[in-house]
Parts: sequence; structure tokens; C-alpha cells
Amino acid sequence: MTAPALAFGEVTDRPLDLAAHEAAVADARAGAVVSFQGVVRDHDDGRAVTSLEYEGHPSAQQILREVAAEIAADPEVYAVAVSHRVGPLAIGDVALVAAVSTAHRAAAFTACARLVDEVKARLPIWKRQVFADGTEEWVNCP
Repeated sequence: MTAPALAFGEVTDRPLDLAAHEAAVADARAGAVVSFQGVVRDHDDGRAVTSLEYEGHPSAQQILREVAAEIAADPEVYAVAVSHRVGPLAIGDVALVAAVSTAHRAAAFTACARLVDEVKARLPIWKRQVFADGTEEWVNCP
């Protein structure tokens, strides 16, 4: 019998560390570790962005952990680590980090993409974008 996959998920106001997430999914059986960083960019839909702020619903941490556990339930997955940042972020800051380990690269790429897609679709976190012209908008809440 194989050990159940490790699943870790955190919503935090602290800076995110990709290397720590990759270390968290390290496994001697893993031939592949795929990771992803969602980075705050300076534009959206043709408009210059100066900053972002993420605000999470009180259920965000639990939902993130549920998503991580669902991905970890795949028998090809050895471990999953995912975190989303809340609070004010500057251009270039990391807002989302995900890492997945599996035996083979194709499964790792698939699992990591699914993890990121599920987080973006289900996590109750609102994004406030501030534009260079002084306007702002709230977006991305499922």
C-alpha cells in the first residue's frame, strides 16, 4: 500500500516562497516536480496597473485545502503544496504558488495546471486592481 499524498494549502499575508513549496513536495519516488508562480503584472486588458490588493473570504483557507486534497487524491500525485497571498501587493510580487510531485513529468504538469485552474475557479478571493489613471476595480471572485 502506498502512503497517501501530502496536501498543503495556505492563505497568508506573508510573501510566498517557491523553493519552500518545492521542498514541501519533495519525495524520493518523484521523478518530476512542477511548480507555478502567479506574479503581479503591470497591466490588465490594455490598462496599466500600479498595485493590487487581495481580500479573502473567511472560508478561503479551508477551500484552498480542499482543492489541494482533491488534487492530492489523484493516485499519480505524491504531494501538493499551494498558497495564495492576501493583502496589498506590488508589481512583481508573487500572489500564488503551487507545486506538485509525481513519478513522471506529464502527470506533474497536468496536476499542477489542474491545481492552479481549480484555485482560480473556486477560491473566494477578490482582487482590487488600481490603475495608473487612478481608477480601480474588484475582480476574480468565484
